[in-house]
Amino acid sequence: MEFRRLGRSGLTISEIAYGNWLTHGGQVEEDAAHACVRAALDAGITTFDTADVYAGTRAETVLGTALDGHRRESIELFTKVYWPTGPGRNDRGLGRKHVIESCHASLRRLRTDYVDLYQAHRYDPTVPLEETMTAFADLVRAGKALYIGVSEWNAGQIAAGAALARELGIQLISNQPQYSMLWRVIESEVVPTSEQEGLSQIVWSPLAQGILTGKYRPGEQPPADSRAGHPEAGQSMQRFMTDDILGRVQQLRPIADDLGLSMAQLALAWVLQNGNVAAAIIGATRPEQVHDNVAAAGVTLDADVLARIDEALGDVVERDPGKTARG
Repeated sequence: MEFRRLGRSGLTISEIAYGNWLTHGGQVEEDAAHACVRAALDAGITTFDTADVYAGTRAETVLGTALDGHRRESIELFTKVYWPTGPGRNDRGLGRKHVIESCHASLRRLRTDYVDLYQAHRYDPTVPLEETMTAFADLVRAGKALYIGVSEWNAGQIAAGAALARELGIQLISNQPQYSMLWRVIESEVVPTSEQEGLSQIVWSPLAQGILTGKYRPGEQPPADSRAGHPEAGQSMQRFMTDDILGRVQQLRPIADDLGLSMAQLALAWVLQNGNVAAAIIGATRPEQVHDNVAAAGVTLDADVLARIDEALGDVVERDPGKTARG
């Protein structure tokens, strides 16, 4: 495993992070989830990412149970707040009440006294940014969160949040966007602003939810036991399930073969070539997926390889910074 600093902070995280969106508490049984967490730990992954909303809060509980008994100081534990976690009007968003109460609930589910990174899962235009950042600052000062991050904020929102964080004496150190060979919308605005403000990217869906593994082929129905074949988990990946995209992805196979990499390893190595990316988040339903994915850490792709990838994918790459992600 290789490691990188997160933003301009002193926090070091693993290049490959383990996340449990769509898996723990949902797509896979708890025993399988625990086996994947053990595989991640055995492979040298120290960074674990979740959110209060995943699987209706069950994902945090599963992860907390899986990590119970592991030395807390040896891992970095991240979670998020924003999406509804209950029926009440204050059970959502980034108002002070929900931020504070959701943090306390996450800590109980995760069986820990603090999280290393507490992230705003989206930007909340209905709440003054000052209110949100002050609530985060109070959690940091209370020792409930060590650092603050955001997820899927645009460049202007990141700049405003970073400025307020500095005024409050806390560190806003990360953004968690979707980023992959197929989805590059952060490159034109979010990455330059993050570099200026001292944030790194912790990217989700680096495999485009499995599309970039090459297991889905044009003109074929997805396997019933795959994510795309799952009636719920597969909904979020339909934008990629076109014959044009799937056909282009198959053109990456000889590139991976020439390098002695799996297609998943090639996709993960690609996002890690971006110097503003601190970690790529993987998800897994089986331990062998973890073992395959972690081999991408430390892989360097030269300019010729990057050019071949761009040529293979052509115009199916999404670069529009106005596009929004759904994870």
